[in-house]
Amino acid sequence: MPVDVKSLIQEGAELTDRTLDELLPSAATVPASIHGAMRHSTFAGGKRLRPVLAHQAAISIAGVLPAGIARLGAALEMLHTYSLIHDDLPALDNDDLRRGKPTCHKAFGEAIAILAGDALQTRAFEVLAGLDAPPAVTVRIIGLVANAVGTVEGMIGGQVLDIESEHLKPTPELVDAIHRAKTGALIRVSVVAGGVYAGATEDDVARLDLFGRKAGVAFQIVDDVLDLTVDSAHLGKTAGKDQATEKATWPAVYGIEQSQRDATRLIEEAFAALAPYGSRADGLKAIARYLVERKN
Repeated sequence: MPVDVKSLIQEGAELTDRTLDELLPSAATVPASIHGAMRHSTFAGGKRLRPVLAHQAAISIAGVLPAGIARLGAALEMLHTYSLIHDDLPALDNDDLRRGKPTCHKAFGEAIAILAGDALQTRAFEVLAGLDAPPAVTVRIIGLVANAVGTVEGMIGGQVLDIESEHLKPTPELVDAIHRAKTGALIRVSVVAGGVYAGATEDDVARLDLFGRKAGVAFQIVDDVLDLTVDSAHLGKTAGKDQATEKATWPAVYGIEQSQRDATRLIEEAFAALAPYGSRADGLKAIARYLVERKN
């Protein structure tokens, strides 16, 4: 039977939201301003795709959703939210809208927004350190995630390349490097960490890594296209920002039609890596297909 991807995402998002609510301090916990800011951005309506990818990668390996993996997904979502808070700051993308709501610095001020991002990153690693997994598995996941967030082909390094490339003529090599790092790294590690949590072998890790790399770049290509083709109300953030700031994007190099073809091709190539898992990987494939067919 075909996978109902909307239900899959909804169930994964609800599990993640319940877990995040348990793991984050309440908005009344002193100092209330920072906890209110953390919750404002975390519960602003994200699709929770990174936790869902981790869940489905684990099912691809183990055949079932392992107990406790919701905490891994929640930690990944904290890291993603931290990156969005900082990405929206005046010193970076200077955006007023995220997920259809005021960005964190617009709602709480720049200083609290910076600290809220810092706090989400710190809390994420605290949660990862307490995963219900063998110590060696926990340590490996922490290392993988830290690397994916870092400066060498990681999220922060990709953000730096993105900033420094503004107003420069984009090249295929530059755009690929930005996409693999800024967005792709956290998507890739969500898939790999989910598999490791479920007991993946080294061969499994290599397959999931390949899948995650291709799916991550495809996701960002679609994001680039949506920025040019969808209005702010449907996008949930300010549309047209990439073009206005002359960012290095896939469409800037290849055009919209070729970008759409490239995203579809990358997902098909990603699927090939999952062949050994048969129907156990149907959920993971469905989420990947959704990444390139979404409209916001």
